[in-house]
Amino acid sequence: MKKIIFLIIFSFSTLINAWIIENVGTFKFEKISPKVWIMHGPKAEPNQQNQGFMNNPGLVVGATGLVVIDPGSSYLVGKRVLAEIEKISKKPIKAIFNTHIHGDHWLGNQALIEKYPAAKIYAHPNMIFQAKDGGAASWIKIMQDLTKGAAAGTIATYPTDSTSHLQIISVAGEQFKIHNPTKKSHTDTDIMIEHIGSKTLFLGDNDFVNRQGRFDNSANMHGNIQVLQYALALKLSNYVPGHGASGDAKSAVQPFLSYLLTVQTEVKKGYENDLADYEIKPLAAKKLSAYRHWHGFQEQLGRHISKMLLEVEALDL
Repeated sequence: MKKIIFLIIFSFSTLINAWIIENVGTFKFEKISPKVWIMHGPKAEPNQQNQGFMNNPGLVVGATGLVVIDPGSSYLVGKRVLAEIEKISKKPIKAIFNTHIHGDHWLGNQALIEKYPAAKIYAHPNMIFQAKDGGAASWIKIMQDLTKGAAAGTIATYPTDSTSHLQIISVAGEQFKIHNPTKKSHTDTDIMIEHIGSKTLFLGDNDFVNRQGRFDNSANMHGNIQVLQYALALKLSNYVPGHGASGDAKSAVQPFLSYLLTVQTEVKKGYENDLADYEIKPLAAKKLSAYRHWHGFQEQLGRHISKMLLEVEALDL
């Protein structure tokens, strides 16, 4: 009887200490190392039901304060993420890192800076330029439209400090190393953030697990392959994708890299045989059957093949 009562109390306390999105899930920060916590977001595209929340906010607890990576897609989501952060620690937020320009990762800056206005926000210089050059307004509108108003009140809070490849940033008693080894990968604004003390790498949307992402006009799939190979060569302990479960290199990086390499191989074969993208797609799909359960696989595969074919044609591989 005591065991049953304990389980009921434990289950209830777990729920009240988490952010519950009705019909979507329960979200809270999970510890992956003594100082590093991750909140793994839903897989679906931003919509009214999930309130636009879909990414993986990260938290590093330092001796003198907190560091947040990608606080989410809107003022509302940022407030929710901040509430969950404060359940882990009441220390002040000293810095925020934004991995790239896509608004689902950084528009939550507003809520954190509202409470901690002295915090610095770090990002790729291209991201800062693009955000101020209309990118922020575009993403706020996208989030507002997709969520049918849940992003209301969101005001762009821009990064304050630009980063460079292999830069070491010391903040809150912790050290972070910036990695952006190529000019383009998921976008032309990407950075990856290594927390040196825990050997953790935050990859942003250079990496996905159990979910497929888009490659827009600023992306380069060959560059994305190079970035993931670079990430593996770092031989770190923890890898945090922009979307999907965190883990070691084998579980959290290799699957998406293998997917991209397979797409690349099949497109090269098709190009050599003078096949169109729609002719390559069914051949590639057979090789990629292990990824059919990934969210967005059916919607994105054809687009990925078309994008890769354009790159292969341009390189004449």
